[in-house]
Amino acid sequence: MQILVCDDEPLARARLVRWLEELDEIEQVHEAANGAEALAACQKQAMDLVLMDIRMPKMDGLEAAAAIRKAQLPTQVVFCTAYDEHALEAFRVQALDYLLKPVSREALLSTLQRLTPAEKVEPQHISARTHRGVEMVPLDEVRCFVAEHKYVTAYFPEGELLLDDSLVELEQRFPERLVRVHRSALVAKAYIEALKTGQSGATLRLRGVDKTVPVSRRLLPKVRQLITQL
Repeated sequence: MQILVCDDEPLARARLVRWLEELDEIEQVHEAANGAEALAACQKQAMDLVLMDIRMPKMDGLEAAAAIRKAQLPTQVVFCTAYDEHALEAFRVQALDYLLKPVSREALLSTLQRLTPAEKVEPQHISARTHRGVEMVPLDEVRCFVAEHKYVTAYFPEGELLLDDSLVELEQRFPERLVRVHRSALVAKAYIEALKTGQSGATLRLRGVDKTVPVSRRLLPKVRQLITQL
């Protein structure tokens, strides 16, 4: 396993490196002093995991994690930070875990046990900040994502949630769960109930919600083929 420790504090970095080097399953431990160095290292060599501080000069940890995600690099990110107000942002960039400093050896080992290098850990919730605070919805509950005006709305049996994510981002994050049926809609494959066609076009009915989703003429053959496989 290849691991990168990214922290602008040399002592904090050295502490994690020392613990990691004691583990037999770790092939090599790399170091970086800021997000820009971490991103460059991940682009140069495949890293299984980056232990990333958040507040750093040049490029902070959140910016680096977002860049790693955008580049679709096969790298998991765990934030190690003294500040807990960044939890929502960490969730949005698909961090595997969020450890508060001073990081204990036990917490680090627990996180490493969750990491399976051969598999990308998929987030289990979607989240958004609303007037009620941070709201999270289990991904398994979401029936569809629909772009309306400038926003994307997630629909689920208990209601709906307005997201900051774009349909493209969601489609890239959850390719096994979602299928594009229209330029403005993604649906959860598991909840497709019926396809209805008529002179006004085609729509999908989804289990558990009243929302019907339009199917574009271009994508209709793909949707029909998918339904036969479900």
